[in-house]
Amino acid sequence: MSSFVDECNINVKAGDGGAGCVAFRREAHVAKGGPDGGDGGDGGSIWFIADRNVASLLAFRDHPHRKGESGKHGSGQDRHGRRGKDLEVAVPVGTVVLDHDTREPLADLLHHGDRWRAAKSGEGGRGNARFLSNKRRAPSFAEQGEHGEERWLRLELKLLADVAIVGFPNVGKSTLISRLSAAKPKIADYPFTTLEPNLGVVRTDDGFEMVLADIPGLIEGASDGKGLGHQFLRHVERARALLVLLDLAPYDGVSPEEQERVLLQELGNYRPDLLDRPRLVVGSRVDMAPDNDFDGTTISSVTGVGIPELLGALVRMVGAAREEEPVHETTTIHHPVSSEIELTRHDDGSWEVLGRAARRAVALSDLTDDQALEYAQHRLQQLGVNTALARAGVKPGDEVHIGAFAFEYEED
Repeated sequence: MSSFVDECNINVKAGDGGAGCVAFRREAHVAKGGPDGGDGGDGGSIWFIADRNVASLLAFRDHPHRKGESGKHGSGQDRHGRRGKDLEVAVPVGTVVLDHDTREPLADLLHHGDRWRAAKSGEGGRGNARFLSNKRRAPSFAEQGEHGEERWLRLELKLLADVAIVGFPNVGKSTLISRLSAAKPKIADYPFTTLEPNLGVVRTDDGFEMVLADIPGLIEGASDGKGLGHQFLRHVERARALLVLLDLAPYDGVSPEEQERVLLQELGNYRPDLLDRPRLVVGSRVDMAPDNDFDGTTISSVTGVGIPELLGALVRMVGAAREEEPVHETTTIHHPVSSEIELTRHDDGSWEVLGRAARRAVALSDLTDDQALEYAQHRLQQLGVNTALARAGVKPGDEVHIGAFAFEYEED
């Protein structure tokens, strides 16, 4: 079926890693025992999970921020901090995730259960026990926790309808949509008011969501292209269920029984499998024909008669249709984290070293500590940062930034 795009912006902030601890064992005959500071726990990542029971992006309109849990700090006696819990965010099946600024597609969650990591957690910092070496017998520094990833994303949903409402022109489909949902279609008292499908999201008090599509009025011969027939009918193709709306007060004398015959005939002629979809047949505009002899559910979208009963029946029908959908093999998508060293030069002449490994090398508890500074310098040299700076043409005295750490470059 054709679809409209529901879209919103969302801010995701993964949990920060906990800091490592600086601590030493207390021993009776040793002034300062060996290091026993524990590691900090990793933060929690944020995952988007496609859920067939979520019908729209409305939940993100007023509450666009999602934040993961941070890890706990390490402590003495080699006690490691607890890891932060991942946050799982349910989104509708068919949600496309884009970069907020570039609009580059990042993920397409097509099937129920598909998972995509939207923000990676920060790793916990290492405690001073992890920096023990033959040369460094009493390390007096630990590692800070890494900040969790934070960014704005764009979500776009080609919203496929749970229920396609079909009926003759002017039967009250648009009025019903506006009664049941937040949609405000333009409504007038003449045939073919609706030339494009109106869609509305219905949310019940218990949180159940479903999408209704008002399919423009069908007439006899629609399956052969009469009256924009194929353009109208194609909107029905991927709906989970059908609501057949019959006019109890037809303006041109066509009985409800004849309307039902024509509608089902046109649906079957267009795609026979449409007749296998779950469907509900309802008499509409009962307020205009109070003495009708219709045998079945009747409603009035104007007065509200029968609307609660119809809503309950739709919820049950859609819930059952969702449960019967085939199960697809789900996918889990991570985005790669680059460990490469990259350099960039700013307009003020300063340089910045990019790369996770380089930032971790200087994420220490106290870089004014001689041991910590020596370790950071050694680690950056191992990573090839000094070589990369020299090759890039960095001159002595140039300011270099790595994360929150800044220094003036000096040649070896």
